[in-house]
Amino acid sequence: MERSHPITRGYRLSDPPPEPGKTSHVDFVDDMVALLDALDIPKVFLVGKDFGSSIAYLLALLYPNRISGVVTLGLPFGVPFRPLSAVAHHKGLPEGFYISRWKEPGRAEADFRCFDAKTVVRNIYILFSKSEIPIAGENEEIMDMVEPSTPLPPWLTDEDMAAYGALYEKSGFQTGLQVPYRSGVNAQTLGLTRFENQSSGNADHGGGVFKFPGMEDYIRSGEVKTDVPNLETIYAPEGSHFVQEQFPDQVNQLLLTFLNSHS
Repeated sequence: MERSHPITRGYRLSDPPPEPGKTSHVDFVDDMVALLDALDIPKVFLVGKDFGSSIAYLLALLYPNRISGVVTLGLPFGVPFRPLSAVAHHKGLPEGFYISRWKEPGRAEADFRCFDAKTVVRNIYILFSKSEIPIAGENEEIMDMVEPSTPLPPWLTDEDMAAYGALYEKSGFQTGLQVPYRSGVNAQTLGLTRFENQSSGNADHGGGVFKFPGMEDYIRSGEVKTDVPNLETIYAPEGSHFVQEQFPDQVNQLLLTFLNSHS
């Protein structure tokens, strides 16, 4: 089984988009299609994590004949594409909710500039390895929520963090803030509302997305299957936002099982 792990523009060692402040999900979908064409790959399975899940969903909706199936980690289909879902799932959360803060142009950039890239990445790993959604206080920024003495999760090392942080010294965080948090996806405008023929798997973890109002019920009640009829869902209740790094062997086995059963 051949596999490829593309890195989207503006992330880590990749070059930034020509206009980072105007970059959208569709731009990254176009990049992926161009890559498939360049490699002469007619059809693929997509695996996406968090923001990468949105790219995988949108690519499958726009180019269904190029996609055999989609696997996502942590982000169900309804978050970016269901009508008004983003508003509904954020409703009732305080002003300090991290997505609300990072949607505000310039705010996260000013917060991140107080630290080097390695510290920003370290703080993000610490915050999103917890079971609660990061919500800052009234006079607090998101980075302020992590004390310098806070230890890393036991499945991460300082060497890991040094390597991850170094990758962002080139790219910075502008594109990483623009596309997931500020550009948005309007699937209705594109005429897209649901999957039809692709098989889809989703691994949901106990923290993070389940804490969004209404999200756990949307998934566990089966309502999500109105949008993705062929969905298979696996729950990892002890998993964090970074479940693929926390439990790599289990996640790899789930991926292989899905791919083998649908190939």
